[in-house]
Amino acid sequence: MDSDEKSYDDQNQKEMTKGVSLLIGEPKKAILKLSGPMIVAMLILAAYNLVNAVWVSGLGSDALAAVGFVSPIFMVVVGLSNGLGAGVSSCISRRIGARDKSGADNATMHALLLTIIVSVIITLVLLYFLEPMLLVIGAGTALDLALEYGNIVFAGSILIVFTNTAYAILRGEGDTKRTMYAMGAGSLINAVLDPILIYWAGLGIAGAAWGTIISLILVSAVQIYWLIIKKDTYVSISRKSFVPSMGVMKDILQVGIPASLEFLLFSIDAIIINWMLVRVSGIDAVAVYTAGWRVIMIAIIPLIAIATAEISVAGAAIGARRYENLPIIHNYSTKLGFFIGTATAIITWILAPQITTFFTYTSESAHLAPVMIAFMHVMCLFYPFVSPGIMSACLFQGAGKGLTSLMLNMMRDVILITMLSFVLGMVLGFGQEGIWWGIVFGNISGSLFAYLWAKLYITRLVKDRKAACTSS
Repeated sequence: MDSDEKSYDDQNQKEMTKGVSLLIGEPKKAILKLSGPMIVAMLILAAYNLVNAVWVSGLGSDALAAVGFVSPIFMVVVGLSNGLGAGVSSCISRRIGARDKSGADNATMHALLLTIIVSVIITLVLLYFLEPMLLVIGAGTALDLALEYGNIVFAGSILIVFTNTAYAILRGEGDTKRTMYAMGAGSLINAVLDPILIYWAGLGIAGAAWGTIISLILVSAVQIYWLIIKKDTYVSISRKSFVPSMGVMKDILQVGIPASLEFLLFSIDAIIINWMLVRVSGIDAVAVYTAGWRVIMIAIIPLIAIATAEISVAGAAIGARRYENLPIIHNYSTKLGFFIGTATAIITWILAPQITTFFTYTSESAHLAPVMIAFMHVMCLFYPFVSPGIMSACLFQGAGKGLTSLMLNMMRDVILITMLSFVLGMVLGFGQEGIWWGIVFGNISGSLFAYLWAKLYITRLVKDRKAACTSS
């Protein structure tokens, strides 16, 4: 640390929160401590999603199907808000790293303005086009129930976007503990409200929607209290902090838009994989893939949490021009994720028969058990190699290079995974097993390509920084 940086820290130590001190401190410690609360919060959210499905299923197959038809649209909204959040976290953390508190405050105000704009557009579009969209994806006899549920949920789109933006603001300044508290509390409140509103109040499927809205209102109220009333965050929210700037808007959106599109890539990839599975092995193959993929998504939650923390830590390093920290951040995140992915793979391999029973306990689905076990055994090779890809993509998001992150994910998910799945499953005739291996090999090759690209980027930054220091 040079004398200017030390002087800054000495003068502003009281103003810094623990999160900011952690964010601009030792990179390994920052990643470890920031990702821990996120892992807890995401696991609670995943558990709630399973519990919610159980409560809704009690209303019958039509109600469960109705929620299923709304879910892809809902996930697009969540994806857009999460993408915006990635842009917000990156923008704020880079300004914190650059010791630009006023810039971080201004970025926060622009984030809230974007929240309003995006929310209004999403709400108007979804409420007007929800019925035709549901018809296109085949809602059929479940249309009325899907509309009843969807109209309530999407009327509260601003709550979905705002809570994710507030989470991003807190993550951007290194405060993931309060993010954990808010996400965990929201999930638990929703889980408690669902049976009360669905059954005790007799609202049916509308009760499930209102449970979501009420929990979001309560979480939003807490976040507003932290950010605006209590004012114990590092960033300040006030009119004085706001200086309109298209540059700040662009800075947020150049990460936010590509990050949002990445969620659409996942949907496109899933649609293509499902189509291929139906062609080679029928509907049962899709059932196996869908159920098994739920297990995979829960298993990689720790990796997603580490990558989310990496965005803020890398952003702070970029903002501070401490490029020598980037190899540490990237290598540590990747190795930590690889270790966790490997441990998860071993556990999944051993417990595959037991995990499968959750999806095959009825006589109608029991015949899927052997195939689902085989699927999980193949996918064990998928887990470890998620880490190099996701950590590399999130490093670029932290650096403000959202388009690079999007291109790397597109290379892996849309090109390599689908291409290899098509070749192995359909061209060479290995059927659904070939498609599984295509997913594994596509993930490995795509992730390693992203890892090498990130290493080259870091090497160039460090080299240019040394050259600049030498010349000066």
